[in-house]
Amino acid sequence: MYKNKKISLVIPAYNEEKLIIPTLKNVPRLVDRIYVVDDASKDNMFNVLRVLQKKDKRIKIIKHHKNQGPGIGIINGYKKSSEEGYDIAVVIGGDNQMDLSEVTKFLNPIITNEADYVKGNRFMLGGNAYHDMPLKRFIGNSFLTFLTKFASGYWKLFDTQDGYTAISKEMIDKVDWGKAKVGYGYVSDFLILLNVYNSRIKDVPRKAIYLPGERQSQIKIFRYILKVGPRIIKKFFWRLNHKYFFQDFHPLLFMYYFGILFLTIGTIFAIKIFINGLTGNVSANQAIFASLLLISGLQFFLFAVFFDMENNKHLCV
Repeated sequence: MYKNKKISLVIPAYNEEKLIIPTLKNVPRLVDRIYVVDDASKDNMFNVLRVLQKKDKRIKIIKHHKNQGPGIGIINGYKKSSEEGYDIAVVIGGDNQMDLSEVTKFLNPIITNEADYVKGNRFMLGGNAYHDMPLKRFIGNSFLTFLTKFASGYWKLFDTQDGYTAISKEMIDKVDWGKAKVGYGYVSDFLILLNVYNSRIKDVPRKAIYLPGERQSQIKIFRYILKVGPRIIKKFFWRLNHKYFFQDFHPLLFMYYFGILFLTIGTIFAIKIFINGLTGNVSANQAIFASLLLISGLQFFLFAVFFDMENNKHLCV
C-alpha cells in the first residue's frame, strides 16, 4: 500500500524465464499484488514463476494457453486488478528494463488526481535513452512517437512506445477495452483509445535498463513499424469520427477530411502535370487548379492540426 492506496503490478511476459527473476525480485513492498501474465511461453517461465510464487505470496499467475500478445495480457491484468479492488495498476515488462525504484513517480500524479494515466519518458531530463538506446531503436521510436502524437491527439507526449505506465481504477472501469488492439503496437492504440475517453496523461522521466549481453527487446523495429504504422493511421480516423462526430461535433473533423482530400487530388494533378511537362503539353488551367487544391488542402490540414492540439492540450498534464 502507498499513501492509503492499494497498488497492483501487471507484468505481461513471454519467454522470459531468465529475466523475470530479477524483475520480480526488485518489486518494492509498496506493491500489494503482482499479476504475471504468462502469454503461452514456450520456455520454462511458468515453472520459474511457480517457484517464485512460493517465496512471494503477492504473485498471482494469469496463464494464457494461446499466445495473444502483450496488449490482451495487460487488459486481463487491468480487469483482474479492478475486480480485486486495487486503486492503481502499474505495468512493466518482464525483461528487467524498468526500474521499480522509480515507481512512486508514476503513482503520485494519480493519487493527487493530477492524471488518470502516467507513462514513462526515457528522453526527459533524468532519463538516459539519448545516450544508451541503440541508434536503430531510437530512430524507430522517434518515428512511431510522431505518428502516435498525430493519431492520438496527445501532442505534448514523447516516447509514446514506452510500456512503463500506471492507470487509475476509475479509468480502467471507464474504458471499453474491447476496442483496443491487443498485439504489439498496443501502446499507441491504448493512447488513442484513452484520448477518446478524455483521459489526462502525464509523462514522467524514467531510466531504462540495458544489460550488456542481454537481448531484452524481442521487437525488430523496422518490421514492427511496417506492421504497426498502417494500424495507427487507421485508428487516427477512428478517433476523429468518435471524438469529433459521435461524442461532440467539432468542425476540425471536416477540416482534416477536406485537407486530406484536396491534398490527395492536388498531388495527383501535380504528378500528371509533371508527366505532361516532359512532353511539353502543360495546361495552365490544370496547373492553377492543382496549385489551388494543394494550397487549400494544406491550409485545411494545418488548421485541423492546430484545433486538434488546442482541443487536447488540457489532457497532457
